[in-house]
Amino acid sequence: MNKDNTLVLFKNDKKETDKHPDLRGQGQVNGKEYWLSAWKNVSQEGKGYIKISLELKDSIKNPDGKQIDKDLDLPF
Repeated sequence: MNKDNTLVLFKNDKKETDKHPDLRGQGQVNGKEYWLSAWKNVSQEGKGYIKISLELKDSIKNPDGKQIDKDLDLPF
């Protein structure tokens, strides 16, 4: 799919609220695939920046919302 250690982002045409990311995409880091979400923000000093969130594609979340790698032994 992607070249290792590269990420791509595209404009999120499905954004409906401010909580939805401005940009969405995917990438590969050290051989693992990730979903990307990014928000355009402005700091208190008035400087623009982008906040990026990564979510491992092959992970599941435990009841606390933390990611668990599906390749690890699960307690159930």
